Amino acid sequence: MKVLVLGSGAREHALVRALTADESVTAVIAAPGNPGIAQTCETRPVDVVDARAVTDLAEELDVDLVVVGPEAPLVAGVSDALHEAGFAVFGPREAAARLEGSKALAKEVMSSAEVPTAMARVATDADQAASALDSFGAPYVVKADGLAAGKGVVVTDDRDTALTHARDCLAVSERVVIEEFLDGPEVSLFVLCDGATAVPLAPAQDFKRIGDDDTGPNTGGMGAYSPLPWAPPGLVSEIVNRVAQPTIDEMVKRGTPFTGVLYCGLALTSRGLRVIEFNVRFGDPETQSVLARLATPLGMLLLAAAEGRLHEAEPLRWKNECAVTVVLAAENYPGAPRTGDPIEDCDRPGDAGDAYLLHAGTALDDDGRLVTSGGRVLSVVGTGADIETARAAAYRRAGRISWPGMQLRSDIARAAAEGAVDVPAANGGQP
Repeated sequence: MKVLVLGSGAREHALVRALTADESVTAVIAAPGNPGIAQTCETRPVDVVDARAVTDLAEELDVDLVVVGPEAPLVAGVSDALHEAGFAVFGPREAAARLEGSKALAKEVMSSAEVPTAMARVATDADQAASALDSFGAPYVVKADGLAAGKGVVVTDDRDTALTHARDCLAVSERVVIEEFLDGPEVSLFVLCDGATAVPLAPAQDFKRIGDDDTGPNTGGMGAYSPLPWAPPGLVSEIVNRVAQPTIDEMVKRGTPFTGVLYCGLALTSRGLRVIEFNVRFGDPETQSVLARLATPLGMLLLAAAEGRLHEAEPLRWKNECAVTVVLAAENYPGAPRTGDPIEDCDRPGDAGDAYLLHAGTALDDDGRLVTSGGRVLSVVGTGADIETARAAAYRRAGRISWPGMQLRSDIARAAAEGAVDVPAANGGQP
Protein backbone atom coordinates (compact mmCIF):
# COMPACT_ATOMS: atom_id res chain seq x y z
CA MET A 1 0.00 0.00 0.00
CA LYS A 2 1.26 3.46 -0.97
CA VAL A 3 0.18 6.33 1.31
CA LEU A 4 0.20 10.11 0.76
CA VAL A 5 0.26 12.18 3.96
CA LEU A 6 -0.75 15.83 3.65
CA GLY A 7 0.81 18.34 6.04
CA SER A 8 4.09 19.63 7.41
CA GLY A 9 3.93 19.53 11.20
CA ALA A 10 5.03 17.26 14.02
CA ARG A 11 1.62 15.55 13.83
CA GLU A 12 2.35 14.55 10.24
CA HIS A 13 5.88 13.49 11.20
CA ALA A 14 4.33 11.19 13.83
CA LEU A 15 1.90 9.80 11.25
CA VAL A 16 4.73 9.19 8.78
CA ARG A 17 6.80 7.49 11.45
CA ALA A 18 3.93 5.15 12.37
CA LEU A 19 2.99 4.42 8.76
CA THR A 20 6.54 3.52 7.74
CA ALA A 21 6.62 1.00 10.60
CA ASP A 22 3.58 -0.79 9.09
CA GLU A 23 4.80 -3.74 6.98
CA SER A 24 1.75 -3.46 4.73
CA VAL A 25 2.82 0.06 3.71
CA THR A 26 5.28 -0.10 0.83
CA ALA A 27 5.81 3.66 0.45
CA VAL A 28 4.94 6.88 2.25
CA ILE A 29 5.08 10.28 0.56
CA ALA A 30 4.54 13.48 2.55
CA ALA A 31 3.42 16.73 0.97
CA PRO A 32 4.85 19.18 1.64
CA GLY A 33 6.55 17.59 4.65
CA ASN A 34 9.52 19.16 6.43
CA PRO A 35 13.29 18.49 6.81
CA GLY A 36 12.73 15.90 9.54
CA ILE A 37 10.08 14.04 7.56
CA ALA A 38 12.40 14.13 4.54
CA GLN A 39 14.86 11.98 6.50
CA THR A 40 12.17 9.27 6.71
CA CYS A 41 10.33 9.37 3.40
CA GLU A 42 9.95 11.18 0.09
CA THR A 43 8.48 14.67 0.27
CA ARG A 44 6.78 16.65 -2.49
CA PRO A 45 5.88 20.35 -2.60
CA VAL A 46 2.14 21.09 -2.70
CA ASP A 47 -0.36 23.64 -1.42
CA VAL A 48 -2.48 21.41 0.81
CA VAL A 49 -5.60 23.58 0.43
CA ASP A 50 -5.41 23.48 -3.40
CA ALA A 51 -7.76 20.59 -4.20
CA ARG A 52 -6.68 20.35 -7.83
CA ALA A 53 -2.97 20.31 -6.98
CA VAL A 54 -3.44 17.68 -4.29
CA THR A 55 -5.54 15.48 -6.57
CA ASP A 56 -3.02 15.81 -9.39
CA LEU A 57 -0.24 14.73 -7.03
CA ALA A 58 -2.23 11.74 -5.78
CA GLU A 59 -2.87 10.68 -9.37
CA GLU A 60 0.78 11.13 -10.33
CA LEU A 61 1.92 9.01 -7.38
CA ASP A 62 -0.91 6.47 -7.85
CA VAL A 63 -1.45 6.18 -4.09
CA ASP A 64 -3.83 3.79 -2.35
CA LEU A 65 -4.68 6.06 0.57
CA VAL A 66 -4.50 9.78 1.31
CA VAL A 67 -4.22 10.82 4.97
CA VAL A 68 -5.14 14.46 5.53
CA GLY A 69 -3.29 15.88 8.55
CA PRO A 70 -4.32 19.55 9.06
CA GLU A 71 -7.83 20.94 9.36
CA ALA A 72 -7.56 23.63 6.66
CA PRO A 73 -7.62 21.28 3.61
CA LEU A 74 -10.55 19.36 5.11
CA VAL A 75 -12.63 22.49 5.55
CA ALA A 76 -11.52 23.60 2.06
CA GLY A 77 -13.01 20.46 0.49
CA VAL A 78 -9.79 18.70 -0.49
CA SER A 79 -11.21 15.40 0.77
CA ASP A 80 -14.23 15.82 -1.52
CA ALA A 81 -12.04 16.34 -4.57
CA LEU A 82 -9.96 13.26 -3.77
CA HIS A 83 -13.09 11.15 -3.26
CA GLU A 84 -14.48 12.30 -6.60
CA ALA A 85 -11.19 11.28 -8.23
CA GLY A 86 -11.60 7.78 -6.79
CA PHE A 87 -9.11 7.85 -3.91
CA ALA A 88 -9.56 6.35 -0.46
CA VAL A 89 -9.27 9.28 1.95
CA PHE A 90 -8.78 9.32 5.70
CA GLY A 91 -10.46 12.59 6.58
CA PRO A 92 -14.03 13.92 6.44
CA ARG A 93 -15.67 15.63 3.51
CA GLU A 94 -16.16 19.40 3.70
CA ALA A 95 -19.73 19.26 5.06
CA ALA A 96 -18.70 16.95 7.91
CA ALA A 97 -15.50 18.92 8.56
CA ARG A 98 -17.67 21.87 9.57
CA LEU A 99 -17.84 20.20 12.98
CA GLU A 100 -14.51 21.93 13.50
CA GLY A 101 -14.96 24.72 10.98
CA SER A 102 -17.90 26.12 12.95
CA LYS A 103 -18.08 26.02 16.74
CA ALA A 104 -21.72 27.09 16.47
CA LEU A 105 -22.58 24.10 14.24
CA ALA A 106 -20.80 21.76 16.65
CA LYS A 107 -23.04 23.06 19.44
CA GLU A 108 -26.12 22.44 17.29
CA VAL A 109 -25.04 18.86 16.56
CA MET A 110 -24.28 18.16 20.22
CA SER A 111 -27.66 19.54 21.25
CA SER A 112 -29.49 17.35 18.73
CA ALA A 113 -27.44 14.28 19.72
CA GLU A 114 -27.88 15.01 23.46
CA VAL A 115 -24.12 15.10 23.94
CA PRO A 116 -23.10 16.68 27.28
CA THR A 117 -21.28 19.96 26.71
CA ALA A 118 -20.81 23.41 28.17
CA MET A 119 -23.72 25.82 28.06
CA ALA A 120 -23.09 28.36 25.32
CA ARG A 121 -24.49 31.42 23.60
CA VAL A 122 -23.75 32.48 20.03
CA ALA A 123 -23.28 36.24 19.59
CA THR A 124 -23.41 38.15 16.32
CA ASP A 125 -22.44 41.58 17.68
CA ALA A 126 -20.52 43.10 20.56
CA ASP A 127 -23.63 43.87 22.62
CA GLN A 128 -24.78 40.26 22.46
CA ALA A 129 -21.26 39.13 23.37
CA ALA A 130 -21.19 41.44 26.39
CA SER A 131 -24.58 40.17 27.53
CA ALA A 132 -23.41 36.56 27.21
CA LEU A 133 -20.24 37.27 29.17
CA ASP A 134 -22.28 38.79 31.98
CA SER A 135 -24.73 35.88 32.02
CA PHE A 136 -21.98 33.31 32.54
CA GLY A 137 -19.58 35.37 34.63
CA ALA A 138 -15.87 34.77 35.20
CA PRO A 139 -13.83 32.88 34.22
CA TYR A 140 -14.89 33.97 30.73
CA VAL A 141 -14.57 31.57 27.77
CA VAL A 142 -14.64 33.12 24.28
CA LYS A 143 -14.23 31.00 21.15
CA ALA A 144 -13.76 32.02 17.54
CA ASP A 145 -16.43 30.37 15.42
CA GLY A 146 -14.04 29.34 12.63
CA LEU A 147 -10.60 27.76 12.39
CA ALA A 148 -7.87 29.33 14.49
CA ALA A 149 -5.11 26.70 14.61
CA GLY A 150 -5.87 25.97 18.24
CA LYS A 151 -5.42 29.59 19.30
CA GLY A 152 -8.97 30.96 18.87
CA VAL A 153 -9.98 30.42 22.50
CA VAL A 154 -9.46 32.93 25.30
CA VAL A 155 -10.09 31.95 28.92
CA THR A 156 -9.71 34.89 31.29
CA ASP A 157 -10.98 36.45 34.50
CA ASP A 158 -10.75 39.89 32.87
CA ARG A 159 -14.00 40.96 31.23
CA ASP A 160 -12.35 43.61 29.04
CA THR A 161 -9.90 41.04 27.64
CA ALA A 162 -12.77 38.65 26.93
CA LEU A 163 -14.85 41.32 25.21
CA THR A 164 -11.87 42.48 23.15
CA HIS A 165 -11.32 38.93 21.92
CA ALA A 166 -15.02 38.63 21.09
CA ARG A 167 -14.83 41.84 19.05
CA ASP A 168 -11.69 40.59 17.29
CA CYS A 169 -13.51 37.36 16.38
CA LEU A 170 -16.53 39.27 15.07
CA ALA A 171 -14.26 41.40 12.90
CA VAL A 172 -13.43 38.31 10.81
CA SER A 173 -16.53 36.15 11.37
CA GLU A 174 -20.27 36.63 11.69
CA ARG A 175 -20.45 34.74 14.98
CA VAL A 176 -18.53 34.23 18.21
CA VAL A 177 -19.29 31.60 20.86
CA ILE A 178 -19.39 32.46 24.58
CA GLU A 179 -19.39 29.48 26.96
CA GLU A 180 -19.57 28.64 30.63
CA PHE A 181 -16.25 27.72 32.20
CA LEU A 182 -15.74 24.00 32.83
CA ASP A 183 -13.83 22.84 35.91
CA GLY A 184 -11.88 19.60 36.20
CA PRO A 185 -9.00 18.02 34.23
CA GLU A 186 -9.12 17.90 30.45
CA VAL A 187 -8.95 14.76 28.31
CA SER A 188 -8.29 14.35 24.60
CA LEU A 189 -9.62 11.23 22.86
CA PHE A 190 -9.18 10.41 19.18
CA VAL A 191 -11.98 8.26 17.80
CA LEU A 192 -11.53 6.66 14.38
CA CYS A 193 -14.76 6.75 12.36
CA ASP A 194 -15.91 5.20 9.08
CA GLY A 195 -19.31 6.88 8.96
CA ALA A 196 -20.95 4.34 11.25
CA THR A 197 -18.42 2.65 13.54
CA ALA A 198 -16.37 4.33 16.28
CA VAL A 199 -12.98 2.92 17.34
CA PRO A 200 -11.27 4.87 20.16
CA LEU A 201 -7.55 5.28 20.55
CA ALA A 202 -5.92 5.82 23.95
CA PRO A 203 -6.74 9.03 25.84
CA ALA A 204 -4.18 11.78 26.31
CA GLN A 205 -3.91 15.14 28.01
CA ASP A 206 -2.39 18.23 26.41
CA PHE A 207 -1.18 21.60 27.70
CA LYS A 208 -2.47 24.63 25.83
CA ARG A 209 -0.97 27.61 27.65
CA ILE A 210 2.50 28.86 26.79
CA GLY A 211 3.77 29.00 30.38
CA ASP A 212 4.27 26.68 33.33
CA ASP A 213 1.27 26.16 35.61
CA ASP A 214 -1.04 27.06 32.71
CA THR A 215 -0.08 30.71 32.51
CA GLY A 216 0.01 33.00 29.49
CA PRO A 217 -1.93 32.85 26.23
CA ASN A 218 -3.28 29.74 24.53
CA THR A 219 -1.13 28.02 21.91
CA GLY A 220 -1.58 25.13 19.52
CA GLY A 221 -0.29 22.92 22.35
CA MET A 222 2.98 22.82 24.31
CA GLY A 223 3.04 19.15 25.29
CA ALA A 224 1.02 16.01 25.96
CA TYR A 225 1.18 12.60 27.57
CA SER A 226 -0.54 9.23 27.34
CA PRO A 227 -1.98 7.16 28.96
CA LEU A 228 -3.75 8.88 31.86
CA PRO A 229 -3.00 7.03 35.10
CA TRP A 230 -5.66 9.07 36.91
CA ALA A 231 -8.50 8.41 34.44
CA PRO A 232 -11.66 6.93 36.01
CA PRO A 233 -12.43 3.30 35.06
CA GLY A 234 -14.59 3.04 31.96
CA LEU A 235 -13.82 6.59 30.81
CA VAL A 236 -13.12 5.68 27.17
CA SER A 237 -16.30 3.60 26.90
CA GLU A 238 -18.31 6.45 28.39
CA ILE A 239 -16.88 8.92 25.88
CA VAL A 240 -17.68 6.61 22.97
CA ASN A 241 -21.20 5.85 24.19
CA ARG A 242 -22.19 9.35 25.28
CA VAL A 243 -20.19 11.53 22.88
CA ALA A 244 -18.60 9.95 19.81
CA GLN A 245 -21.22 7.43 18.70
CA PRO A 246 -24.19 9.80 19.17
CA THR A 247 -22.33 12.46 17.20
CA ILE A 248 -21.54 10.03 14.39
CA ASP A 249 -25.18 8.91 14.30
CA GLU A 250 -26.38 12.52 14.21
CA MET A 251 -24.06 13.31 11.31
CA VAL A 252 -25.59 10.40 9.36
CA LYS A 253 -29.08 11.77 10.06
CA ARG A 254 -27.98 15.13 8.66
CA GLY A 255 -26.74 13.52 5.46
CA THR A 256 -23.11 14.33 6.26
CA PRO A 257 -21.57 11.05 7.48
CA PHE A 258 -18.27 11.47 9.27
CA THR A 259 -15.20 9.53 8.13
CA GLY A 260 -11.77 10.11 9.64
CA VAL A 261 -10.83 10.93 13.20
CA LEU A 262 -13.13 12.76 15.59
CA TYR A 263 -11.07 14.54 18.21
CA CYS A 264 -13.09 14.80 21.40
CA GLY A 265 -11.76 17.45 23.75
CA LEU A 266 -13.44 17.00 27.13
CA ALA A 267 -13.46 18.14 30.74
CA LEU A 268 -14.17 15.82 33.66
CA THR A 269 -16.23 18.26 35.70
CA SER A 270 -17.96 18.11 39.06
CA ARG A 271 -21.19 17.67 37.06
CA GLY A 272 -19.83 14.85 34.93
CA LEU A 273 -18.29 14.54 31.48
CA ARG A 274 -18.55 17.63 29.23
CA VAL A 275 -17.33 18.24 25.67
CA ILE A 276 -15.16 21.32 25.26
CA GLU A 277 -14.68 21.03 21.50
CA PHE A 278 -14.59 18.75 18.50
CA ASN A 279 -11.82 18.69 15.94
CA VAL A 280 -11.97 16.68 12.73
CA ARG A 281 -8.33 15.57 12.57
CA PHE A 282 -5.56 14.25 14.77
CA GLY A 283 -4.57 16.81 17.40
CA ASP A 284 -1.05 18.13 17.83
CA PRO A 285 0.75 17.36 20.19
CA GLU A 286 -1.46 14.52 21.50
CA THR A 287 -0.89 12.50 18.31
CA GLN A 288 2.83 12.39 19.00
CA SER A 289 2.25 10.68 22.37
CA VAL A 290 -0.66 8.42 21.35
CA LEU A 291 0.98 7.02 18.20
CA ALA A 292 4.21 6.39 20.13
CA ARG A 293 2.25 3.76 22.08
CA LEU A 294 0.14 2.19 19.31
CA ALA A 295 1.25 -1.36 18.46
CA THR A 296 -1.50 -2.05 15.88
CA PRO A 297 -0.25 -1.28 12.33
CA LEU A 298 -1.58 2.16 11.47
CA GLY A 299 -1.85 1.94 7.67
CA MET A 300 -4.44 -0.83 7.43
CA LEU A 301 -6.40 0.74 10.30
CA LEU A 302 -6.73 4.09 8.52
CA LEU A 303 -7.56 2.35 5.23
CA ALA A 304 -10.33 0.40 6.97
CA ALA A 305 -11.79 3.68 8.24
CA ALA A 306 -11.58 5.24 4.77
CA GLU A 307 -13.32 2.25 3.18
CA GLY A 308 -16.06 1.78 5.78
CA ARG A 309 -14.63 -1.43 7.24
CA LEU A 310 -13.79 -0.46 10.82
CA HIS A 311 -16.26 -3.06 12.09
CA GLU A 312 -13.84 -5.67 10.73
CA ALA A 313 -10.87 -4.28 12.65
CA GLU A 314 -9.37 -6.39 15.42
CA PRO A 315 -9.09 -4.89 18.92
CA LEU A 316 -6.29 -2.35 19.06
CA ARG A 317 -3.00 -3.34 20.68
CA TRP A 318 -0.92 -0.94 22.77
CA LYS A 319 2.70 -0.97 23.91
CA ASN A 320 3.13 -1.39 27.64
CA GLU A 321 4.76 2.01 28.06
CA CYS A 322 4.01 5.68 28.54
CA ALA A 323 4.84 8.58 26.24
CA VAL A 324 5.44 12.26 27.04
CA THR A 325 5.78 14.93 24.36
CA VAL A 326 7.46 18.29 25.03
CA VAL A 327 7.11 21.03 22.41
CA LEU A 328 10.01 23.38 21.74
CA ALA A 329 8.77 26.73 20.45
CA ALA A 330 10.35 29.78 18.86
CA GLU A 331 10.86 33.13 20.55
CA ASN A 332 7.67 35.23 20.77
CA TYR A 333 5.36 32.27 20.04
CA PRO A 334 2.29 32.30 20.06
CA GLY A 335 2.59 35.82 18.72
CA ALA A 336 4.70 36.50 15.63
CA PRO A 337 7.50 33.95 16.15
CA ARG A 338 11.08 34.76 15.28
CA THR A 339 12.40 32.49 12.51
CA GLY A 340 15.71 31.72 10.86
CA ASP A 341 17.61 30.82 14.03
CA PRO A 342 20.06 27.89 13.66
CA ILE A 343 19.05 24.86 15.74
CA GLU A 344 21.94 23.38 17.71
CA ASP A 345 22.45 19.65 18.41
CA CYS A 346 19.24 18.63 16.65
CA ASP A 347 20.81 15.56 15.03
CA ARG A 348 22.45 14.22 18.17
CA PRO A 349 21.12 10.76 19.09
CA GLY A 350 18.74 10.26 21.99
CA ASP A 351 19.34 8.09 25.03
CA ALA A 352 19.17 4.39 24.09
CA GLY A 353 16.13 4.98 21.90
CA ASP A 354 13.94 6.31 24.73
CA ALA A 355 13.46 9.74 23.11
CA TYR A 356 13.22 11.04 19.57
CA LEU A 357 12.46 14.24 17.67
CA LEU A 358 9.56 15.12 15.42
CA HIS A 359 9.93 18.22 13.26
CA ALA A 360 7.35 20.97 12.77
CA GLY A 361 8.56 24.55 12.17
CA THR A 362 11.96 23.71 10.70
CA ALA A 363 13.62 24.49 7.38
CA LEU A 364 17.02 24.35 5.71
CA ASP A 365 18.69 27.68 4.97
CA ASP A 366 20.82 28.46 1.91
CA ASP A 367 23.82 26.84 3.60
CA GLY A 368 21.92 23.66 4.41
CA ARG A 369 21.69 24.42 8.13
CA LEU A 370 18.55 23.49 10.04
CA VAL A 371 16.79 26.66 11.21
CA THR A 372 13.53 27.62 12.86
CA SER A 373 10.70 28.44 10.45
CA GLY A 374 7.54 28.53 12.59
CA GLY A 375 6.09 28.86 16.07
CA ARG A 376 6.22 25.29 17.30
CA VAL A 377 9.55 24.04 16.03
CA LEU A 378 10.11 20.53 17.39
CA SER A 379 8.32 17.88 19.44
CA VAL A 380 10.48 15.74 21.72
CA VAL A 381 8.83 12.39 22.50
CA GLY A 382 10.08 10.41 25.48
CA THR A 383 8.94 6.87 26.29
CA GLY A 384 9.30 4.74 29.40
CA ALA A 385 7.69 2.26 31.75
CA ASP A 386 5.84 5.02 33.59
CA ILE A 387 5.05 8.71 33.18
CA GLU A 388 8.03 9.87 35.24
CA THR A 389 10.51 7.77 33.21
CA ALA A 390 9.03 8.95 29.92
CA ARG A 391 9.01 12.53 31.15
CA ALA A 392 12.65 12.35 32.19
CA ALA A 393 13.62 10.96 28.79
CA ALA A 394 11.82 13.76 26.95
CA TYR A 395 13.35 16.53 29.04
CA ARG A 396 16.81 14.98 28.89
CA ARG A 397 16.67 15.05 25.09
CA ALA A 398 15.12 18.53 25.02
CA GLY A 399 17.99 19.80 27.16
CA ARG A 400 20.45 19.05 24.36
CA ILE A 401 18.71 21.32 21.85
CA SER A 402 18.98 25.08 21.68
CA TRP A 403 18.47 28.20 19.60
CA PRO A 404 18.13 31.85 20.64
CA GLY A 405 14.88 32.44 22.49
CA MET A 406 13.77 28.79 22.57
CA GLN A 407 10.69 28.25 24.75
CA LEU A 408 9.44 25.12 26.49
CA ARG A 409 7.31 24.31 29.49
CA SER A 410 9.03 22.51 32.34
CA ASP A 411 5.87 21.01 33.83
CA ILE A 412 4.49 18.74 31.08
CA ALA A 413 2.98 15.65 32.76
CA ARG A 414 4.46 16.66 36.12
CA ALA A 415 1.17 16.50 38.02
CA ALA A 416 0.39 13.08 36.54
CA ALA A 417 3.83 11.77 37.48
CA GLU A 418 3.33 13.03 41.01
CA GLY A 419 -0.20 11.64 41.30
CA ALA A 420 -1.50 15.16 41.79
CA VAL A 421 -4.28 15.33 39.17
CA ASP A 422 -7.59 15.97 40.95
CA VAL A 423 -10.68 14.42 39.35
CA PRO A 424 -14.00 15.80 40.70
CA ALA A 425 -16.22 13.39 42.63
CA ALA A 426 -18.77 13.10 39.83
CA ASN A 427 -16.08 11.34 37.80
CA GLY A 428 -14.77 9.02 40.44
CA GLY A 429 -12.24 11.35 42.06
CA GLN A 430 -12.17 13.17 45.35
CA PRO A 431 -14.11 16.38 45.91
